[in-house]
Amino acid sequence: MAESVDLDASLLAKNCELVLPEDDFLKKLSKGKPLRIKLGMDPTAPDLHLGHTIVLSKLKQFQDLGHEIIFIIGDFTARIGDPSQRSKTRPQLSLEQIKQNAKSYFEQVGRILDVEKISVRYNSEWLAKLSLEDFLQVAGKVTLARIIERDDFQKRLVGNQPIGFHELFYPLLQGYDSVVLKADIELGGTDQTFNLLMGRHLQEDYEQEAQVIMTMPILEGLDGVKKMSKSLGNYIGLIEPPDEAYGKLMSVSDELMWRYHKLLLDKPEEELKGLRRQVKAGKVHPMVLKKEMAFGVVKKFWSEAEAVEAQKKFEALFQKRDYSQAKEVSFSESHDNPIWIVELLRNLGAIRASSEAKRLLVAKAIEIDGIVVDDFKANVSWKPGMVVKVGKHRIYKIK
Repeated sequence: MAESVDLDASLLAKNCELVLPEDDFLKKLSKGKPLRIKLGMDPTAPDLHLGHTIVLSKLKQFQDLGHEIIFIIGDFTARIGDPSQRSKTRPQLSLEQIKQNAKSYFEQVGRILDVEKISVRYNSEWLAKLSLEDFLQVAGKVTLARIIERDDFQKRLVGNQPIGFHELFYPLLQGYDSVVLKADIELGGTDQTFNLLMGRHLQEDYEQEAQVIMTMPILEGLDGVKKMSKSLGNYIGLIEPPDEAYGKLMSVSDELMWRYHKLLLDKPEEELKGLRRQVKAGKVHPMVLKKEMAFGVVKKFWSEAEAVEAQKKFEALFQKRDYSQAKEVSFSESHDNPIWIVELLRNLGAIRASSEAKRLLVAKAIEIDGIVVDDFKANVSWKPGMVVKVGKHRIYKIK
């Protein structure tokens, strides 16, 4: 029994940034019964990205070991907006936006978890029913000094950035979710540490056995600097076409490739060290390993068949220069001609936001028929057969 617990603990703790407290973690696993594992996500955007898969994959390990998975869709807390790692107050979403995003989340979660074996809960079930008196009782269990000590708020205070009064309640409400659900373990990214600890604090105050918190590393986006984020335009969405996801994966730096191997494909550290030595000695080319990584990720989160097709398409485009394999996009007389470069990229489906276009243009990562375009204000004349290259590994052809 003890050996089995140690093996489970070793597997579940792998790649975690923090398991707190470790002794309690082992005690809970030693109970020999399914634990209640909690993960909450606010539906603030319609799609999930590869950064989200790290914590979802950890949840899958718990599921495979027979533990009870509780996936919380924060439809109530999304109205506030998690202040974690935010330099300003989030815009508040409408109930309709939240509802649409929540539906999309659940469909994407099914790529990783067995949705037949998870409990999906919406925290509006209990938070929307709290009376003012109930809420004041919860609020009375934590001091303002404790809330305001979190780094996100401290940075805003130093920078004279406003803090919405409603934002102060966010960690309190997330923590109260753990009280209602009697969570044994709560997962989250490292940016969620303060909120997860609030759950422990409130459970103890309500005389419950406090949850263990497990934090997962934050995945850097395509730029290799900031965390993967839709708002930063450095993400790979789970609903993107597999060939586009493959191309984006091939665009990451050689150094970032190792982190994707580790966090997305769970490659053992010793194996990665050995491969690094082979690359340094010139025995293995980084391109080979990057293609293995891109293939593995698309296979894992899309399908093997789609990974095979994506790799064939990539090789045809970028190794054989066969632009007949480029993604064709129809344009008609209804499109402006000339057209603003940002609108061109948006119509091609190459970007979601102007900020993403600006980043690509500044990096001189946009080419039209082999000519670099780096002016954000540029107007471009389009014609059938025109080839637009976005970044290193995405090519579009106008038809």
